[in-house]
Amino acid sequence: MSDDSRKKGFWGGLFRTKSSATGSGKLEKAYPRRASEGDVLARHRKSENLSSAKASASSSDRRRPRRPDTGAAKGKGKGREEPNGSAYHVGPLTEWPPAGMSSAKELTLGAAMQLIATGVPRFKGHKRSIPHASDHYFALFATAAGNGGDETDAANPHDAMTQLMTLRLLGSGPALDPWETLEQPSFSFCYGRRPGTVTLNHWASIASQLPPAIALRDPGIVPRDIGLDLIFERLQDLERRGLEDDDDDLMYRNLYRKLLRDPDKYRSPHKTLDKQITDLIMVLSRADWIDFTNPKNQIPTTFIFDTDMSRSQTYRSFFHQLLLSVELDARINSRLHLTEAKEKLLHQIPPTIQWNLALARRWRDNVRVDDYGPTPAEVRLRFKLKKRQVKVLKRFAQIMKWPNLGETLESLRDRDARSTLDVVSSHTMAFFSGLVLPGPTFPFLIMNTLIDMDPDPATDELAMLMHTFPSCGFQYRSSYTYWTATSVVGKVLAPTCHAIAGWVGPARPTADLGRSQIARIRSRRPLQRVTDADVNTVTERSDPLGPMAQVFPVNEYTLVSPDRDDDGYLANLVRIEVLSLRPVPAAPVAATASPVAAAAATPASGAGPRLFDASLQFAIDGVSWPLRLTFDVNFVNAWPCTDGPHPLFFDYVYTCVKADELVSIRDWNGQYGGHPHDRSARSLSPAAAAAGGASLPTAKTASADAAAGGAAAKLGSSTATSKSSSLTAASSINTAHSHSHSKNQQQQQKDGRDRDSLASEDEEKVLVVEAFGVADNEVLARAWCSHWGLSAVVADIGKTCMACAIREAFAATLTVVILVDDDQNGERDN
Repeated sequence: MSDDSRKKGFWGGLFRTKSSATGSGKLEKAYPRRASEGDVLARHRKSENLSSAKASASSSDRRRPRRPDTGAAKGKGKGREEPNGSAYHVGPLTEWPPAGMSSAKELTLGAAMQLIATGVPRFKGHKRSIPHASDHYFALFATAAGNGGDETDAANPHDAMTQLMTLRLLGSGPALDPWETLEQPSFSFCYGRRPGTVTLNHWASIASQLPPAIALRDPGIVPRDIGLDLIFERLQDLERRGLEDDDDDLMYRNLYRKLLRDPDKYRSPHKTLDKQITDLIMVLSRADWIDFTNPKNQIPTTFIFDTDMSRSQTYRSFFHQLLLSVELDARINSRLHLTEAKEKLLHQIPPTIQWNLALARRWRDNVRVDDYGPTPAEVRLRFKLKKRQVKVLKRFAQIMKWPNLGETLESLRDRDARSTLDVVSSHTMAFFSGLVLPGPTFPFLIMNTLIDMDPDPATDELAMLMHTFPSCGFQYRSSYTYWTATSVVGKVLAPTCHAIAGWVGPARPTADLGRSQIARIRSRRPLQRVTDADVNTVTERSDPLGPMAQVFPVNEYTLVSPDRDDDGYLANLVRIEVLSLRPVPAAPVAATASPVAAAAATPASGAGPRLFDASLQFAIDGVSWPLRLTFDVNFVNAWPCTDGPHPLFFDYVYTCVKADELVSIRDWNGQYGGHPHDRSARSLSPAAAAAGGASLPTAKTASADAAAGGAAAKLGSSTATSKSSSLTAASSINTAHSHSHSKNQQQQQKDGRDRDSLASEDEEKVLVVEAFGVADNEVLARAWCSHWGLSAVVADIGKTCMACAIREAFAATLTVVILVDDDQNGERDN
């Protein structure tokens, strides 16, 4: 490792020059790290080395450099016992150092792994190239291992109803790795276990640089013209008998006498699989086929729902393309095709062909041909998933507490008995048939199907739910609101709702929408983003032992835990008051604009869903506080750990606050260039403010802060009223928090951290929000994150200890951790 790479962080560059031994590789001749040396450096960190630390950090993309392994470290890394043969006790730690161990002890690598890293998830980043694209394009992933259990951070696909949102390129069953699926980012590794969260892999995949869709060059190969009855005859033949790969002559005749023309018929007939696969790929590359990579075309039943003769050409063209795709899929997955060749081919073929294969897979798995004829009206299809999908829709409606549940389920039973479920709309046909392409369309298919099953005329107002506008929601019968899991409103309100099939609900209603109305939410992309360099250094930045060394002093670790005091831990001072939606003003129209452009910029009432800015108003100890949901942030579900709590290396700097103290924190870690004092996390007491900490946000400062955070629009009248009431917030909140402030001081003494250092320039410091108690506390924490554009790690301390959650925040380059406790309020009714 070069000298430059050793200077890429203050603690790694300065502290490790003293603590990590290098040289001969013999432990007895090396200079082991000493906790005392680190303590001395820590005390002089701000006064002497702040400028050098900033220069070092700015010259590197890595946050915490990792020293190379020395020979001695490798030699001792396999041991699990002391030299005298006595093994360390393995089990949950209750104190640090463990009983009988001196704080001055220095652990070998094997002993440190056993005491500190047992049951800890170890993260790894992956950067993979994109076939047929330049080096500027790449895909990013993140995996974890070593937590000692079967649980992951991802939601169960069956419970989340996401099986049809993903497709493994090769083989059947769920994908084992995120790069195995067609859709990217992979929906097999998208939704987190907690409502409104995503996985660490999805957070990393967001930073992928995927190439734009490029139209394939027309090879000039024209397929044979074929009638609809012959298309379905061949589809039925493949369905019943499969590919004739045991008879080369028959397989050749079925392909080249009916579908294609062999250019080498007389010289060298294409009887081998590789030549037939090439010919099928070439003919499917024609520009006149349907492009399923286009999101507008990703509901395939829109091309076959209408069987009227006026659309018979579209109907026949769709099934012609489907038949060629099925022929190609059958040959690629032939038993004569080697697995290695299949895998290489599937990752090398263009995306347009991959999506054709996805459609073929869905057809072969879920649809059967019962009858056919020369016209679309004579075609009869049978859907294998219909019974299962009826049960899925019923369960979805019950979990969402659908307002008109009784009549909707009665209509569902009636249509099922009359076999008319699939004739209502193209969305219901796609849902009940299982002819669903992987990707984000399924949530809209299931919700639109539920709306179509509801006989209430009010559902006519909800007919414009479209997957091409994913950040949306709606209110139905003024009873509840429902939001997509990709919308910031859904992400923030999720702790008070259920999350299933890509939807969050039932959520609180709002007076800003009609009795039944759709709302599209405007939000901004946050400045906080992960980079490919961050993904490449995930392992180094989140190592539970810290940077590699020959010995690991016990003094460099501490056992951290949240404040479990009854009064502070069960603080229930926060309540959600109002969900506000303010219509976005229409864009100004130029005087020279055409009438069509003017009509598009200023839609008439009822012309379509409107765009809104969302905000939430909270009551904190009787005082109203508004927060704007300005930024489309993400909340990463923490990986579970086992045998916790685990010790935390001192270089993972953090500070703890209660959820109701968040209103005093502005621009945490200078995300938007704020002064360090403006992001203080100290108590709201007058003494803290007088000492130069964060002052209590009044109506004016709250408005200024929101503007600095990129707020999109002014709040509505109800929110404006709450701002005026916040002028008197200081006295009431100071009294309510005096007891929690004293407890915070005790906690500071316990973990050896001084709250007066919170305004330091350490941009990696993690803010740990203790959002225990009612779910409104977690909603407040999430709303604050959206207000300031800070994504966060969300950890249930019953599954993930505080130390592992903080390390995952460092792995994800996030600076906020939200701690919750599901066991405190009982298990969720998912």
